[in-house]
Amino acid sequence: MTVINTPDYDLLVRTGPGTPGGELMRRYWQPAALSEEIPTGGGPLPIKLLGEELVLYRDENGKPALLGLHCAHRGADLSYGRLEDGGLRCIYHGWLYDSSGRCLEQPGEPAGSTFHERIRQVAYPCTEAAGVVFAYLGPGAPPILPSYYFLSGPDECTFAHKYHHDCNYLQSNEGNIDPSHLSYLHHFLKEDPALVGSSEGSNGAVVSSNTLFGRDTSPHLEVEETDYGVRIFSIRNAGPAEKYVRVTNFIYPNGFGIPTQGGWHVPIDDTSHWKFQIMRVPKPLDGPKLKRDMLESMTPDYHHIRNRSNRYLQDREEMKGRSIAGLGPLFQNHDNWATEGPGEIQNRAEEHLAYTDKAIFKARQLLLRAVRELQAGEDPPHVIRSAEQAGMTHLVSLQEVVPDSVDWRTHWQTKVVEHPPLVRV
Repeated sequence: MTVINTPDYDLLVRTGPGTPGGELMRRYWQPAALSEEIPTGGGPLPIKLLGEELVLYRDENGKPALLGLHCAHRGADLSYGRLEDGGLRCIYHGWLYDSSGRCLEQPGEPAGSTFHERIRQVAYPCTEAAGVVFAYLGPGAPPILPSYYFLSGPDECTFAHKYHHDCNYLQSNEGNIDPSHLSYLHHFLKEDPALVGSSEGSNGAVVSSNTLFGRDTSPHLEVEETDYGVRIFSIRNAGPAEKYVRVTNFIYPNGFGIPTQGGWHVPIDDTSHWKFQIMRVPKPLDGPKLKRDMLESMTPDYHHIRNRSNRYLQDREEMKGRSIAGLGPLFQNHDNWATEGPGEIQNRAEEHLAYTDKAIFKARQLLLRAVRELQAGEDPPHVIRSAEQAGMTHLVSLQEVVPDSVDWRTHWQTKVVEHPPLVRV
């Protein structure tokens, strides 16, 4: 497999203001927070996104707004500000900003002063979908937020959550496009039916995904470049005359689509990030129960209880007969261990990509190409400018047992559905 030059990885892993990777990230909508973090009537929320310190809040009409964290006057923290008079007011000297960053009032200035008209606070457009607040940190008019299948369902069928990771975003997102690790890291030697997924067999039987992952640990892998990124096929033997077909996706520049879920790994800075994950299923979900279940393994501020400081609470007794990894029942804990292990920023000069890394290698190639296209003054791939492009019916994820006679390369086309349009800015 051809090796990408190590210096090129700096173009991908560095995402702060002014960096090539950061400029690429800023051409797309990025998740900034969960909607639940800024409830109506709640206070402003300080966040860090792509290396920038910002404050997120809801204005008096309930619309999310995003400003630079530090007041343009003398740098006070606006997350302590007052929500009043159509904007966010600094409690230090009373300067008032609207959602576009205009300074509306400066109470200490002399009557008739127009100084406020020359002040502009950093401000970024926001929109909201599927329980997530998105922000656009790039230049010019924001693109259209695509109607991905995991953004387009009814609220009662959707659950959004997020997890903190102490490592660079890229190594975590690459875990989502690595089908082979499902047979090891996430494999349970003894199944709990409530904790393992299932796939419908062609004969109507239900076979657990865990069983299928363990049955064939060396899947056939293929990747296919698309307008949104990479479509990934993993094909496993499922028994006589049957195969287990799984289709997943890499989405420019830091997103993923897997069965019933999708999301983004969003840089806080170069050495930490948030994983935003949105569950979307056909039937109504018990959101409060899912939240309670999540908090059994997470702190209230969305950090993992199992972490590097406690060696992820690995249980050697569990490894003897319950699971391969000994890291408990939840996949997100397994993934957190795997992606933090290489360090805050993985030294890719020391890795050896293999057959199982087809999708990872392809995604890196496409990201590097996108950076260079942007540097050449072109719009990078999958920046959506028209409603016709935003439909995204061809972005499909699935896992299914099918007869050997089924063409696995085109089977995803039978699952295409129209998605309702999203609310636009």
